[in-house]
Amino acid sequence: MTDFPSGSVWLIGAGPGDPELLTRKAERLLYAADIVFYDALVSQQILDMLPGHIELQPVGKRAGRHSVPQPMICDLIVKAALNGKRVARLKGGDPTIFGRANEETDACRAAGVAVQICAGVTTASAAAASLTASLTTRGLARRLTFVTAHTRNGALPDLNWQSLADPEATIAVYMGKGAAPHIARGLITAGLGPDTPVVVVQDVSLSSELHFPTKLNMLPLVARTALGNGPAIILIGEAMRCSERREKAMENVKETLGSSAN
Repeated sequence: MTDFPSGSVWLIGAGPGDPELLTRKAERLLYAADIVFYDALVSQQILDMLPGHIELQPVGKRAGRHSVPQPMICDLIVKAALNGKRVARLKGGDPTIFGRANEETDACRAAGVAVQICAGVTTASAAAASLTASLTTRGLARRLTFVTAHTRNGALPDLNWQSLADPEATIAVYMGKGAAPHIARGLITAGLGPDTPVVVVQDVSLSSELHFPTKLNMLPLVARTALGNGPAIILIGEAMRCSERREKAMENVKETLGSSAN
């Protein structure tokens, strides 16, 4: 492949988990790779679709669990490329959104290794699609903000709450389950209404996907009692009120259909 010669690296977005949300380019590059270093958030369904001759190397990082340090991941990628392999670094979602892409591309360039990035579907977009909702709504949600609640040392995120607490914005919080009380408290203290709509989506795009509509002041309770072990994204803002209405409408339709069947 002219765009994937031996001794080069591609950082590839795996999307949120559903193999059908892989881009055609991502699939082509993965099939051409000699070795794939993959994150913990890459679904088993995607790994299962790869040919058996490709070497699969887990380098997953999950909050609160044993993980491979980032410097070691960079070292593994570079060494594999210098050994002449076509190296695919497979990351959940999009590599450029909270994916630490700069650290890995910088390590490759410092070693003289050619590196490129293949975009992926980010989880916030996939979650909105699953909800049949829009992250932005004209006249209601004019701004979209991506935030990560995960910090390098595991501490609570130090965010600019005043900037985030915009009633005309949608906030997509990645890796926010553990920090849910901190997030809700910070936004409410900064002036965002306690009844601001929130939807938490767990296992986005997978068969196990779950939706938890709630309000900002109830977010800590939902995060603590309703969520399982799967990764979740938190969507906050008035645009989610439309999603809440759709959820209720769908419930009403199902109840009506059920009554008709009886």
